Amino acid sequence: MVKSTKSPKRDLINRLNRVEGQIRGIKGMIDEERHCLDVLTQIWAASSALNKTAEILAENYVKECLVNDRESFSANVDELVKAIKALMN
Repeated sequence: MVKSTKSPKRDLINRLNRVEGQIRGIKGMIDEERHCLDVLTQIWAASSALNKTAEILAENYVKECLVNDRESFSANVDELVKAIKALMN
């Protein structure tokens, strides 16, 4: 979970709401049989926005959860490495 004194929670929610809107728009474009490259462009934009959201969340995890939780540091690092490996597959 996101923990921070500056909490990026609101930013993350806003970003996910925008992605959700983009996905609805893409579905509408497909339903309207819009040009394939236009649809692909929107899919790439939504994917990029989702990746940026994941980047912010991962950064927050490293800064807040890993650094501040000294007692579970090793387990948290193992958890992070496992998550990164899963993303690489």
